[in-house]
Amino acid sequence: MTEDGKNLEIENKITEDKKSEIVEEKIIQGKSVSKRKRTLILINLSITGTAAGIMATSLTTALPLIMEDLNIDLNTGQWLTSGFGLFLAIVTPFSAFLIKRFKTKRLYCTSLLLFMIGLIICAVSNQFWIMMVGRIVQGSGSGLMNSMSQVIILNIYPPDKVGTAMGWYGFSFSVAPIVAPTLAGIIVDTIGWRMIFISATTVMGISLIFALFVMENVLPLMKRSFDTISFIISAFAFGGITLAIGNVGKYDIISYQVLMVFIIGLVSMVIFVIRQLHQKLPFLDLRILKDIRFCVATVAIFILQLTILGNAIILPIYVQQIKKRSATISGLTVLPGSLASAFVSPIAGKIYDKIGIKFLYFGGAFSLALSGLLIYFVSYDTSIWIVSIINILRCIAIALFNMPVFTWGMGNIPKNRTSDASALNNSIRAMGGALGSAMFVSILTKVESIVKDTKEHPDMYGYNVVYLIMSILGLLIIIIGIFGIKSTNNGRKGKVKKTNSSKPEKSTSMKEMKSLSLEKNNDETMNKVEIVIENDTNSNHENDENDNNDRNDEK
Repeated sequence: MTEDGKNLEIENKITEDKKSEIVEEKIIQGKSVSKRKRTLILINLSITGTAAGIMATSLTTALPLIMEDLNIDLNTGQWLTSGFGLFLAIVTPFSAFLIKRFKTKRLYCTSLLLFMIGLIICAVSNQFWIMMVGRIVQGSGSGLMNSMSQVIILNIYPPDKVGTAMGWYGFSFSVAPIVAPTLAGIIVDTIGWRMIFISATTVMGISLIFALFVMENVLPLMKRSFDTISFIISAFAFGGITLAIGNVGKYDIISYQVLMVFIIGLVSMVIFVIRQLHQKLPFLDLRILKDIRFCVATVAIFILQLTILGNAIILPIYVQQIKKRSATISGLTVLPGSLASAFVSPIAGKIYDKIGIKFLYFGGAFSLALSGLLIYFVSYDTSIWIVSIINILRCIAIALFNMPVFTWGMGNIPKNRTSDASALNNSIRAMGGALGSAMFVSILTKVESIVKDTKEHPDMYGYNVVYLIMSILGLLIIIIGIFGIKSTNNGRKGKVKKTNSSKPEKSTSMKEMKSLSLEKNNDETMNKVEIVIENDTNSNHENDENDNNDRNDEK
């Protein structure tokens, strides 16, 4: 056979594979929306995110009274938070399938309804197990709601505006730490802890009614069967690892509550990864980790989440247990940083849209490392307000880094794969948060026990060491960025080379054609490149037409 004949045979095989993928995927494109409609959708998502964030933060304030009313001890009471996180970790990977299988509006309203039902159960509960059921239902709704919100924003906004939109969405989460402690304290002291759940139910109810009018079916759908085996394995994998990490602070590492659960989770994770890589239509598409931008962003956000949750636990310990100040002073210490974060988050989104990721990535990582180093040199006699000022720098660093890096990491992911990417990112983020909480508390107590006979304030020394480690983690993020961002473009949108399969370039050699065929056999997701390009192009044209119509109406 001649070389031209072999080339034609390979090309025909590739075309047939692509056609089979089109039939197999059965992609149904989501509805495009106008500028006004997508703004209303963003407002709805932000209200929901704020209410969910306030609810999560408020429970910590109300927990002592809940334990007293339900007659439970601290170890049992902690399950109200750890159980919520556990089901959050289990449901989040499952959300990738749900988002691709069911219509956006129906699924989003269902997630709000689940969260509301969980709130109502908690509000009327008079026994621990009833409240635990309520928290589990809340975790299920929250895991689906968080993943959906991010995917919706990424799909309805064009690349040059998605950074600003994600910045405002991040602002909603920055508001929660500002409002929640004060609001929860007033409600608990004057009315009672049940009113926290009732108030949150009211806000979620308003958000649900709002969603019924403004939400549209904006996400693409893929008709596919449910992989029950993969779901069960993922529950053991993500849930087991998260539970084991959360138990580190309560039990010895070699105890069955930690070691055995971690081994079960780790083995399940290995089985889950192998299964997903060998499926044509995986339950959770892990092949997206081959994208350098997404991989760098996910690893960096995981490390960032370690420090965020670590700081959230350690800073109140410093104020209340080391400096012997009240819970009110503890709240006032973190208030300036929370305000700064809320102010900077939308600005960071606008900066990303204008100049890209490099400044935000390295500026945020450097500020994170610097703030940890400054706290390392804080002494026992240093005023807590100095620490509060340093915490402002830390919170600004997080606001500069968090949402922009996530948005940048999603830049090369095809729109019909954003649900997988968001679910995977949120699952890894949840594990990072659980690890950060347990790890830094363990380090603090371990260092304190080692130096208790040699240091005047051993607890303060442990506090310093914790923030030195956080500073080192900030430097690690910088190193990852030096190699990761250097190998990708700094722009907002990844460059995808479009090809015309019907007219291959004449310069393509037989060797290159064989290489292309081999790459397709090894990575079946590459079969979808042309489909994704066509879908994204059509979607962008529709969005551009809507934006042009809006501008004409305004004129």
